[in-house]
Amino acid sequence: MVDLKLLAYLESYLTENRRQRFDKVLEERTKHFTVATEDVYQLHNTSAVIRSCDVFGIQEVHIVEERNSKRIDREIAMGAQKWVDLNRFHSVKTCIQDLKQKGYQIVATTPHANNCLLHEFDVTKKSCFFFGRETEGLSQEVIGQADTFLKIPMYGFTESLNISVSAAIVLQHVTTKLKQTDIDWKLSLEEQQQKRLDWIKKTIKSYDEIVERFYESS
Repeated sequence: MVDLKLLAYLESYLTENRRQRFDKVLEERTKHFTVATEDVYQLHNTSAVIRSCDVFGIQEVHIVEERNSKRIDREIAMGAQKWVDLNRFHSVKTCIQDLKQKGYQIVATTPHANNCLLHEFDVTKKSCFFFGRETEGLSQEVIGQADTFLKIPMYGFTESLNISVSAAIVLQHVTTKLKQTDIDWKLSLEEQQQKRLDWIKKTIKSYDEIVERFYESS
């Protein structure tokens, strides 16, 4: 539970423009959709996916690092890692278990005999979109656990897209379609308050000292 008096106090340290920006962004944030990347080798690809998630209002990203464990490329993500929640896993099995416990269907973004084309995708279902390794694609673990398969229609000689490009195309389509429905896709009031507090913590300097002074004077 967020201390609302503390939150109001901390917001006094923000500019009016920053407060309005938080309001506007939080209004468009969602956990109805989320994204998972599986052992992506190129650092800039994972970073670019995080950036796309921020752009299209996806609050959480799940990063599976069974083989490859690397820091997020801050230059490519352009600060997006401050605003998006990163959940890291050392195995795809535990990642999928966590997602299914939270009510997500697993969507494998890969050509498959029973695939669904992007424009046919049912946005009403709470979904996690899995994107795989650059050359190998998704593992058999993900394929075996997937609830559905999603394909971006392609009409040229090239049969695949860069992972970050694929993620951007998928997220732009599904979030636009989602916002045309009556589904309650937004963050709850409590989630918005918690995220606002988290963003303030990452924004203002001497956060701990300010909080300490607040409680001393209360």
